[in-house]
Amino acid sequence: MAKLQISLKARALRYLSAREHSRLELARKLARYAQEGDDIEALLDTLEAAKLLSQARFSESLIHRRAHRYGNSRILSELQSHGIDADALIDIKAGLASGEIARAREVWRKKFKQVPASAEERAKQMRFLLQRGFSHRAIQSAVKGGGDDDSDSEDY
Repeated sequence: MAKLQISLKARALRYLSAREHSRLELARKLARYAQEGDDIEALLDTLEAAKLLSQARFSESLIHRRAHRYGNSRILSELQSHGIDADALIDIKAGLASGEIARAREVWRKKFKQVPASAEERAKQMRFLLQRGFSHRAIQSAVKGGGDDDSDSEDY
């Protein structure tokens, strides 16, 4: 029995039903299956016009999945790699900034649970949070084991 060929639109809808995708990511996935005469850009435009493909929903979804584990710079870098435009990144950065210190503290608590006793431990804990994409200010606050009375809303 011959294997059925799935159209690009059906394949795109299957991908989008599983989770939100960025335009760039969906184009890459569909390019593997495109045949002569298929217009991926036109299909993506159609999906966006029908509100089935949305950069804003993709951004919210990615932030929701990553925010409890990673810092602002890592999340923004991942969004940028998915082709999210600069204006949207500025708005997203402003929204993420207010909770970064609290998120850094929570990640630190899950991993280390106690204030570092030596300079080596402190450096290890700081490197861990830095690799997760947290800002120096958030890292300093978390490694101090600071309470929730510190201001989380300041920008730097």
